Amino acid sequence: MTTRTVSYTGDPFFGVWNFGGRLRSYDSHTEVLVIHRSDLDLCTGTDLQWALLRAEEEGGPEKVHVTSVPEEHADVEGVPVEDVVFELVDGALTVSFEFWDEFPKEEEEGELELVVAALQPLLARHRANLISVSGDDYSGVVRIWNVQLGFKLRGRKLAALFDAGMDMLNLMQALAGGKMTRESAGNVVRGGRADVLIGQPEGHWLEVKSQHYDLQTPSGQISLAQAVSRFCNSEDGGMIVVGMSTKKSPEGEYIRKLNPMPVRPGVVRTYHRVLENRLFPLVRDLRIEAISSGPDSEIVLVDIPPQPEELKPFLVSGTIIDGKVDGAFISIVRRRGEGSVPTTAQEIHSTLVAGRALLRRGHLPPDHSGQGAISEDYPETTPAKSMGT
Repeated sequence: MTTRTVSYTGDPFFGVWNFGGRLRSYDSHTEVLVIHRSDLDLCTGTDLQWALLRAEEEGGPEKVHVTSVPEEHADVEGVPVEDVVFELVDGALTVSFEFWDEFPKEEEEGELELVVAALQPLLARHRANLISVSGDDYSGVVRIWNVQLGFKLRGRKLAALFDAGMDMLNLMQALAGGKMTRESAGNVVRGGRADVLIGQPEGHWLEVKSQHYDLQTPSGQISLAQAVSRFCNSEDGGMIVVGMSTKKSPEGEYIRKLNPMPVRPGVVRTYHRVLENRLFPLVRDLRIEAISSGPDSEIVLVDIPPQPEELKPFLVSGTIIDGKVDGAFISIVRRRGEGSVPTTAQEIHSTLVAGRALLRRGHLPPDHSGQGAISEDYPETTPAKSMGT
């Protein structure tokens, strides 16, 4: 007997759904089946399609929504859900999402073709096909677009299908003029539209470089490690795009143009190796990608998600003093705006003292410095966990 990762017991309209061993209830009043984002790693697309086909015959749900709230609240009625939805259409499992853009003063011909063309690089990257794209005008103010994606499901987890939908949603929101975030900007670059970043300011989560770091030299290696550590030690993470140049203005640095570089085989592996040797601890969920930007040219994207506080501060092995490399030192830097802020000796000492006290006595030492036993940049849990590993 085949063991499936998605199933339900009882009437699918009132019964309990099982997603990889986690039970989820179908709300028959709102006709919404909500699962948690963590469930997606446990289940396959094939099994969800099979369960929804059975449920459809008996009057059960045709759509599955996903929530990212803390798991203990996943079954609360009216819980907020993500914009990407699993849906059964003509017997096939699809992923759909909606996005909107401002309604133009005069309808522009070819707008649909532009949407379809913008999706093509990510469709290829995620091995997806575009089932349909439709746009509806709303009150003459905005146009609401609906995008439906299809996949070959064999061997693919729901998480991969959902991530594909989120990547394309973020791309379309960025192209439609929504607020640019690290996530949406990353998907713009991955989708082959790095040009959308032109005019964006460098800031607390974005940095660009016109050329590769010189990773054959210690100074270039340290420069890369420090750039990544700045974002690791900040609250929001960040993104480095190698292959774009900036221009100075009174308000700061703004991205001026694309500057793609010749394709360099093994560049992603080299970036990873340098960071593994120069930056401690290892960066969680770090993504480094070489993205085609035309014939024989590429852009390198270094995407740094926000890091757990207990891993901070991230330390760089070696530093540059008066233009010379000194491997006996370590450096600790944080990103602030478009610049860097060094971590002071007092902050480092406070963190070490507090960590030792927590390990030995289970409580913090009294504050004799007048500045507090732990700096505000490093919460109480930081020293105990990082020094205990």
